[in-house]
Amino acid sequence: MHELALMEEVRLLAEQELRRAGAQQIHRLQLRIGSLSGVNPEALRLAFAVVMANANPSGEPTSLELEVVPTLCFCPHCQQTFAPADVIHACPRCGALSSQLLQGRELEVVQLEVS
Repeated sequence: MHELALMEEVRLLAEQELRRAGAQQIHRLQLRIGSLSGVNPEALRLAFAVVMANANPSGEPTSLELEVVPTLCFCPHCQQTFAPADVIHACPRCGALSSQLLQGRELEVVQLEVS
């Protein structure tokens, strides 16, 4: 389960920011993960619960907000964006295969709330 290692890395980044800001607690983490990032949102939530269990000295829990970004491709023939129906990125209008992925591979810390 690589989500556990991933969340451990996010915790380290959050703690670095906590120290940089001179803060004491991590209140909220907001992450953006693409549907093609290889990250399972539910496994990430479980990993978050394990990794962040003792993150705050006060015992106050840290909340997690996940934004799952859907896959979006571009068809050069139709000049249109589309959400592929499966792992074959075929345009639903003309059937052409698209190699232009516009979104879906994101893996980002969007916001961190500390005090």
